[in-house]
Amino acid sequence: MELLESGGTVSTRAVCERAGVQAPTLYHHFGSKQGLIDAVANHGFTQYTAVEDSGDPLHDLREGWDRHVRFGLEHPSFYGLLYGRAEPGKPCAVTAPAHAALRDRFIAAATQGMLKVPAADAAEQLFAANIGVTLTLISQPEPDFMLSERVREAALAGVLHTPTTDTPTTRASAAMTLRALVGNDPADLTPGERALLDELLDRLAVLSREVGRGGVTS
Repeated sequence: MELLESGGTVSTRAVCERAGVQAPTLYHHFGSKQGLIDAVANHGFTQYTAVEDSGDPLHDLREGWDRHVRFGLEHPSFYGLLYGRAEPGKPCAVTAPAHAALRDRFIAAATQGMLKVPAADAAEQLFAANIGVTLTLISQPEPDFMLSERVREAALAGVLHTPTTDTPTTRASAAMTLRALVGNDPADLTPGERALLDELLDRLAVLSREVGRGGVTS
């Protein structure tokens, strides 16, 4: 961690010298240099992922976004390990839990009728925007935090709406809400029934959105 933060060389030899151990000790605990780097990345990852559930999905999503950005700016070397090693067609195992946690946040939003798109799609969109703006701010001599806020609100507006008494319930939002509620309380549904219902509700939500965009005729 110290070598990364100081911009030093993260070689096996440098790490062993700093830790006061021999190379066999490093390999015993981590298997390889890559194993050590993955452990460091995991440690960095845990620094910003814990956001307590406040009961307000929109507040939690904003807080999670801001923590993500702050972590990236405070620990650019860690952030580079987490998000700068993209390989074609290979999701990052270290950051996968963050994506799953974000999807859970959107499922919570769905139970309150706030989702415009399926939770998985919403998580993909927000995750991509959050990473993109963080990398942009890291590269700026003077980070523009208002840029982060503008991108955050635009990204959230694209996948969420705030329910009001004047907001009509659409077929798509009803399907996504029901899917989230059943996910939280499957009652006496069998696994087969649950899978079929999930598939039908997902299908209904997608078709409703396509009809709204004029992509499907009925």
